[in-house]
Amino acid sequence: MGILFIILWLACAFIYGGLAEWALHKHVLHGLGKNRTSMFSFHWHGHHKTCRRNKNKDIHYLRKPLPSPIKKELASLFLLVFAHIIFLFIQPYFFIGLVLYVMRYFYIHRKAHVDVEWGKKNIPWHYDHHMGPNQDANYGVTVQWPDKLFGTRVKYLEKKNGKV
Repeated sequence: MGILFIILWLACAFIYGGLAEWALHKHVLHGLGKNRTSMFSFHWHGHHKTCRRNKNKDIHYLRKPLPSPIKKELASLFLLVFAHIIFLFIQPYFFIGLVLYVMRYFYIHRKAHVDVEWGKKNIPWHYDHHMGPNQDANYGVTVQWPDKLFGTRVKYLEKKNGKV
């Protein structure tokens, strides 16, 4: 197997990861998560509420031991990886790419809510998702291309700062 083959499968995993991030965020965390009785309600009723109250900072990421919302996020990511375990045997480079994507996702998402200025600068669409008037937009957390593709990218921070 050549290096191009490996790169192709890693790229496929990152494309899949971006689409999955957008779809799960939109349909599961926002769709199902708005229902207080849903197991995903921690996202809308916890994470969003905390971010809105603290100018996009989520203090849960800083607490030790990890509080329940962060444990639920990590458990969800672990289950998501586990649900794709068959790819380890069918196409291991795709599976490795998915694992790397999930690790990257958690790192970037956490950093954006611990260091808000970093988040504004590096992933402004996620700041827009939490702090804009419409929290049902900008579902891409670490990438914005799915929002552009599906028409759910709404700029807020640039408008607020007079850049648009």
